[in-house]
Amino acid sequence: MGLEKDCKLNLHSKFEKGPRNLITDVAGVKVGHVTLQSEDHNVNTGVTAILPHSGNCFREKLFAGAAIINGFGKTTGLVQMDELGTLESPIVMTNTLSVGTALTASVKYMLAQNPEIGVQTGTVNCVVTECNDGEINDIRGLHVTEGHVLQALKNAENCDGTFEEGAVGSGTGMEMMGLKGGIGSASRVLTIGGRKFTIGALVMTNYGTDDNLVIGGDFIGRRIDAERKKEDKGSCIMIIATDIPLRDRQLRRVASRTAHALARTGSYSGNGSGDLAIAFSTANKVEHFNETPFKSYEFLYDDNISSTFEAAVECVEEALISSIYHAKHTLGVRGRDEKCLQEFLHLYEG
Repeated sequence: MGLEKDCKLNLHSKFEKGPRNLITDVAGVKVGHVTLQSEDHNVNTGVTAILPHSGNCFREKLFAGAAIINGFGKTTGLVQMDELGTLESPIVMTNTLSVGTALTASVKYMLAQNPEIGVQTGTVNCVVTECNDGEINDIRGLHVTEGHVLQALKNAENCDGTFEEGAVGSGTGMEMMGLKGGIGSASRVLTIGGRKFTIGALVMTNYGTDDNLVIGGDFIGRRIDAERKKEDKGSCIMIIATDIPLRDRQLRRVASRTAHALARTGSYSGNGSGDLAIAFSTANKVEHFNETPFKSYEFLYDDNISSTFEAAVECVEEALISSIYHAKHTLGVRGRDEKCLQEFLHLYEG
């Protein structure tokens, strides 16, 4: 499966993995974290930032699309993305009550790079996503600052292609299926029309019920602390990057397929689970300042897109499991004691 990358969990892998098995296998994509934890265990939160390409995201936008699987969430920026079909900012991930702080910091980050915003041209549509880490983190303390967000963006700029998974960054205070959740990532390589392409996924997992966890078809959740039940709530954010030339309509279709990956892990997207996906393609750049009224792009025919759907589902499924595989036992606010998957792997018989 390539999680550590020596994990013995037998998830089916039909497609070749990328060299790092991370979203950063898609050329130009970078990831940075800031992790916040206090000695008294009350603070467990942070920020994760994704840079969609190495250039200026505002002046060179990417085609993008989102899918709202269950809308119990507070993400910003998706209304304009749905209307215009482009991504023009980094994607910032944090906890629910820090969305406003992250949005302000993201705007300042973009203003510093683009003095024309709000003066010679319109404003900027910054994307911030969230999950509620209040079970493990003192979420009312509003511990994430603008400085933390800007540092995560700076760390992403300096990313060498590798980054930590598990209880780090925005995933520090998250839980999944009654276990410690967090940040997970994976990638797949596929061939279309004789050309090789890459799909990468990064997820923030904070969803599911204790006894529903499924890994590679094994209902391991039924053997993990089965006495403690809870409602499926908390949310999951799934980001998909690819270098396949897809337009926004096609990327919305790819994003919607992440629901199948969630289901493979045992989720049914309960009432209080804000599950959503964002997919973007690095293959084409949409210039903000156009010199001519028309622009030509290359796009994949819909008749050839099915393998993209399949690879995306497989990639996201591994990223979801990777988030709990890498997460570590965490002590949290109000005496919360969150165990991790590693403590129960002896129960796995896959």
